[in-house]
Amino acid sequence: MKSSILKFIAGLDHLGKKTVRYAIVIVFIWIGALKFFTYEADGIVPFVANSPFMSFFYHHPEEYKTHMNKEGELNVVNHEWNKTNNTYGFAYGLGIFLITLGILVALYKVAPLPSMIASILVFLMTLGTLSFLLTTPESWVPHLSDHQWGFPYLSGRGRLVIKDIVILAGAIITMSESAQLYLSRMSTRK
Repeated sequence: MKSSILKFIAGLDHLGKKTVRYAIVIVFIWIGALKFFTYEADGIVPFVANSPFMSFFYHHPEEYKTHMNKEGELNVVNHEWNKTNNTYGFAYGLGIFLITLGILVALYKVAPLPSMIASILVFLMTLGTLSFLLTTPESWVPHLSDHQWGFPYLSGRGRLVIKDIVILAGAIITMSESAQLYLSRMSTRK
């Protein structure tokens, strides 16, 4: 009995690879679609505004703290500032990019080379997301009154970001699998 359970578990690697691939697809398409909604676009402002690689997308990244909306809150003045800051324009572009990557990662059997490129972009994008741990002060518990603050105490935003390590690892699996399929098809054409 033990042996058959262990053999079953040992054979789950193929299912694991598929699960990782479609988990990335679901996350990228879902989060990409959410970028078209105000609360999600507002939620990424601290990350983008503090990033040396992305802050140029905003017109006034240095002013973000006074114009932040809480999730579920619609402050009209803050909303208007975010419109003029290009918060929503950037979020829409990012949403389209994420959805496109998700679709291409899903289509690896049909288009392995574009899927591999999408997986490479997922990997690179995830590195960018993980850089928010260094650039975004809101990633760490602030020093208010508790003695547990700063590094290594991740805030809610920081805990959200650190999970991207799993997506980074998954992107290595999906890019490898797509490249293997592409190379296999190229060798049979010769």
